[in-house]
Amino acid sequence: MAVSLSAASHLLCSSTRVSLFPAVTSSSSPVVALSSSASPHSLSSLRSVASSSLFPCTTSFVLQRKHPINGTSTRMVSPKCAASDAAQLRSAKEDIKVLLRTKFCHPILVRLGWHDAGTYNKNIEEWPQRGGANGSLRFEAELKHAANAGLLNALKLIQPIKDKYPNISYADLFQLASATAVEEAGGPEIPMKYGRVDVVAPEQCPEEGRLPDAGPPSPADHLRDVFYRMGLDDKEIVALSGAHTLGRARPDRSGWGKPETKYTKTGPGEAGGQSWTVKWLKFDNSYFKDIKEKRDEDLLVLPTDAVLFEDPSFKNYAEKYAEDPAAFFKDYAEAHAKLSNLGAKFDPPEGIIIDNAPEKFVAAKYSTGKKELSDSMKKKIRAEYEAIGGSPDKPLPTNYFLNIIIAIGVLVLLSTLFGGNNNSDFSGF
Repeated sequence: MAVSLSAASHLLCSSTRVSLFPAVTSSSSPVVALSSSASPHSLSSLRSVASSSLFPCTTSFVLQRKHPINGTSTRMVSPKCAASDAAQLRSAKEDIKVLLRTKFCHPILVRLGWHDAGTYNKNIEEWPQRGGANGSLRFEAELKHAANAGLLNALKLIQPIKDKYPNISYADLFQLASATAVEEAGGPEIPMKYGRVDVVAPEQCPEEGRLPDAGPPSPADHLRDVFYRMGLDDKEIVALSGAHTLGRARPDRSGWGKPETKYTKTGPGEAGGQSWTVKWLKFDNSYFKDIKEKRDEDLLVLPTDAVLFEDPSFKNYAEKYAEDPAAFFKDYAEAHAKLSNLGAKFDPPEGIIIDNAPEKFVAAKYSTGKKELSDSMKKKIRAEYEAIGGSPDKPLPTNYFLNIIIAIGVLVLLSTLFGGNNNSDFSGF
């Protein structure tokens, strides 16, 4: 249930600070609101999640850990070398695809990855003080930020996958889930790399206030303040805003949107809320087209959405994406990949690639490698050549009789053709 991009993080009350990052989930699981009055049960769950982190990358050992959601014990094996294991990442991606197809949780998983990465400050060099994609969002200290309301729901969805694949960092799992959600919704393939290192304590979480709002007094200035701090430019701001093609906002949680529209009253997942697009689980350029046309009151347009067609610089890109879906996909994929790497520390430093590109065709690879004919083939060709009078040492002898017969035949044919045309009528009418 949810919210998306520019309004994404609003799952509390109308006074809650709303974020521009993707949001909304259509999972059937209830959203747990985070506030000063949160129930002991929900805070207990958060503390359990907060206590779970990968162990230092040293020698492998096994221990018992309580499940952050249901309290059961799980055998955990620490990774032996890199921050994440490539084989487990590939398998986890397949499990995420199954989760998406059964829970329709694409929007909230996109939001999860974005909110973990979106705290990055390019002006701070030290890790993890600079924020970014480091898995800190799993700790209660950061989950309680108003912009992250409802993201406990996302953690509940993917925690079983984390338990199944312990040699994947939370930072990698968040970004893997986000990119996979875009691709499974019909969006572009994101050129991702993995190997992000997790922070290990809540004290390493960034302070509140680094994520964008959905309804600031000066939307264009606010967007630039937040995204420029991350090192992103106007084109990337507009391209990333296009992820609002996914998801819904709910007034009882964020203060934005309608309780229900003709596009959301039947789900999928829990019904209700107001979407930015008609097909809010399909990733395409409808977000830009619908804002530009302003023809449907049942579709949500936040201040940070509308400004994309009002600010001259933003408008150049928004107009382009409304007309050219291929350009939008290209720019979005690049911007998403850049965002997912912000502030991350990779182990190994060059990262891990899990999506293998198609193998290029190399003719030599399919050759027998033989540079000349075999002896048996040479003998066979020589025998056939000699059978008609030739030999390797001299050309075939000229057959003069045959040549004369051919010449006579050609002359007779020519005589017949030209001699018979003397009486023909070429008037044409």
